[in-house]
Amino acid sequence: MSAFRGSNLYRDSMTSAGIDRSSPIPFYHQLKVLLLARIADEKLVAGDRLPSDHRLCEQFDVSRTVVRQALADLEHEGVIVREKGRGTFVAQSKSSQGLVQSLTGLHEDAARSGRALRSEVRRLETVPADEVVARSLAVEPGSPVVLLDRLRYIDEVPWVSVTTYLPADLGVDLSAAELVDGSLYEILDRQGLRPVRGTRSIEARVATGPQAKALQIARGGALLFLSSIGYDATGRPVELFEAFHRGDRTRFEVSLPLSGTDVRDPGLVVLP
Repeated sequence: MSAFRGSNLYRDSMTSAGIDRSSPIPFYHQLKVLLLARIADEKLVAGDRLPSDHRLCEQFDVSRTVVRQALADLEHEGVIVREKGRGTFVAQSKSSQGLVQSLTGLHEDAARSGRALRSEVRRLETVPADEVVARSLAVEPGSPVVLLDRLRYIDEVPWVSVTTYLPADLGVDLSAAELVDGSLYEILDRQGLRPVRGTRSIEARVATGPQAKALQIARGGALLFLSSIGYDATGRPVELFEAFHRGDRTRFEVSLPLSGTDVRDPGLVVLP
C-alpha cells in the first residue's frame, strides 16, 4: 500500500467542509459523507492512507466515538480497510452485483456498472448429467447436458469461476469464440431459450487449491458461492449454474420492497 498522498492538500480541503451542528443528521453520518466526498474529489485509490482517528477528531472537532462510527460504516460498505498498527486505507473496489435479486447475468451486471468483462472458456462440451445436475434440471441421470465452464475477468482481474449446465435437447447453439466477450443470456434470448424466472442461493465457501490458483487468491481464501436454476415459461428447468466469486472483490446487493406491497423494481423478478 502506498503512503498517504498529498497530506497537506488533503488536510486543507477536508477542513474546508465541516460538520453542520444545527442539522438533525447524526454527526457520524455527516462525517461519513464528507469522507466519501473527499475520497472522490482527491481521486484517492486503493492503498492510499486516510488521516488517523486522532487527526480526524481534530479536523472536524468531533469525538473519537463519532469518528469510529463513521469509519466502521465505511469499512462495512467496503470503502476502506483498517489495519491494526498501520492505519486506515482506501479499499480495493468491489463489484456490486444484483445477481441475487434479478434474473440477470454477470455480463449485464458488469455492463451497467461500466466494467469490462471477458470470459476464458475452459470447457464447452456435452457430458452425461450426474445425480446433482440431473435432479436440478429434472432429467434422468446420464442424460446429455451441455457443460460450459468459464473463468470470468472484470477489468482483467479474475473474478468468478462459473460452470453452467443446459439440457442438450434444448438444441442451444453455442460457440466458445462468441462467449469470450458475449453474454450467454443474450445468446439464449436470440434463440428463444432464455429463462424467464429462477431461484438463486448464496453461501460462503473457502477456495480449494485449483480455485485459488485460477482466481489468483490464497488457498482457503473467501469465496461467495452462487447457485441458480432457471426455468422457461412452462416451468421446465433449462439452466443450472454454479459460480464461485472472489470474496475480496464481490458483494451482492438486494432491493427489498415493504412486506405486503407489490413494489417491482425493473431488475427484480418476483418468483412464484
